[in-house]
Amino acid sequence: MNDLFDVSKKNVVITGGAGVLGSAMARDLARQGAKVCVADYDDLRAYEVCKEIEAEGGFALPVKIDVLKRKTVLEAVVCATESLGYVDVLINAAGGNNKEATCVPPRTFFELSEEAIRTVFDLNCMGTIIPSQIVGKHMAERGEGTIINISSMCAYRPLTNIAAYSAAKAAVTNFTAWLATYMAQRHSPKIRVNGIAPGFFLTEQNRFLLTDEKTGELTARGRTIVDHTPMGRFGEPDELIGTLIWLLSDAARFVTGVVVPVDGGFSAFSGV
Repeated sequence: MNDLFDVSKKNVVITGGAGVLGSAMARDLARQGAKVCVADYDDLRAYEVCKEIEAEGGFALPVKIDVLKRKTVLEAVVCATESLGYVDVLINAAGGNNKEATCVPPRTFFELSEEAIRTVFDLNCMGTIIPSQIVGKHMAERGEGTIINISSMCAYRPLTNIAAYSAAKAAVTNFTAWLATYMAQRHSPKIRVNGIAPGFFLTEQNRFLLTDEKTGELTARGRTIVDHTPMGRFGEPDELIGTLIWLLSDAARFVTGVVVPVDGGFSAFSGV
């Protein structure tokens, strides 16, 4: 039974692999014996994450990538395949929000710049689509593979102030279902596409919304989120790993096109 969850032979590319959630995924998958390519715009941080993994005896390859530039994604995949032989897992963890694309008072929605909105939408949506095209083609040629997209709770229940981010993550959720169907029907039923919708985890992209930058205390928004999470807290990055391993492993070999909430019950609670 344990073999169902074995990921030790997986070769994994993680975009945004140096971020809070992406690096937790990289570390834990490496501990399980997977070979990981930590692909991130911050190549110095990617290098540091890989050194941490190697210090624990794992295999990790740092690669600089800009998920919005096809050329750098192609170069990263070439680098990964030259080192690993092939890629059978892509985790699209690159994403994030931007202060200028939020309408936190006194800024209103009507004042948000097109540039700021496009920055957030492109990073989350196109930053998922472009790597999926390039690595997905590699998987189609091999006839097997797994893609995991990182969505969000706000794809299902949009939160106030973050119009661009909510719209982009809703697009990621929709794209996950679309790509799962396309890959299975047009290329191979052994190519699966799923997603994870984290609840609320403190990251560098949302910390300014959820905690006071001076005191570190929860903002009113942060407190509301915790109060509406039945487990009464934010998530810890390593709490995504069990779901991730399940989706990557043979235990989920008949699962495709789904996005799994990992949210401490947030999506189950009406607030009453």
